[in-house]
Amino acid sequence: MVRFTLFGIPVQVQPFFWITLALIGGALDARSPDAILQLGLFLIAGFISILIHELGHALSAKWFGAYSEITLQAFGGYAAYSGVRLNRPQNFLVTAAGPAFQIALGAALLVAYQFMPELNPNADYFVRELMIISFFWAILNLLPVLPLDGGQMLNAILGPKRIRITLWITIIVAAGTGLLLLHFTNNPLFAIFLAIFAWQAFQALREIR
Repeated sequence: MVRFTLFGIPVQVQPFFWITLALIGGALDARSPDAILQLGLFLIAGFISILIHELGHALSAKWFGAYSEITLQAFGGYAAYSGVRLNRPQNFLVTAAGPAFQIALGAALLVAYQFMPELNPNADYFVRELMIISFFWAILNLLPVLPLDGGQMLNAILGPKRIRITLWITIIVAAGTGLLLLHFTNNPLFAIFLAIFAWQAFQALREIR
């Protein structure tokens, strides 16, 4: 396990973070030296982008006086905070900061890419992957699906009294998006996770009833 501190925030990276990220990056098909090199560049790009995402959560929570720490784990990560009780608007802002930081990174790369001198193929691949991952991960997390950021933001807006609406939206959006990802991509991992989220929301609805 890798541990370090960034902006005063403890960060730990679990082994399964690298394993699942490698599977997303096509590790099973990486058989040539060029493919292995590109997989390594994908891992670095994914690490940077997801760390930026979690930094958005952690730094904004720290701004409100919380103690924050980041864990990168299988299929992403999370930023934990303690020491203060955030109200609903603050929770919304802390949750929104993650994808906002990531979109800002992708947008900055998109603008900079237009003015960069011609890069060698590997550098060009790295910049493009970092940009694509940042946009894709942020958009995926903004889906109104619990426990993703979008679902947490929706829950902060609607409040606990309307949790049934949030859960139904989770089920519908997770199922629909999962089917679309299965149709348009060759990697079923994200669709599987969305199916799990939909099932968890269905179980939560049953418990409420």
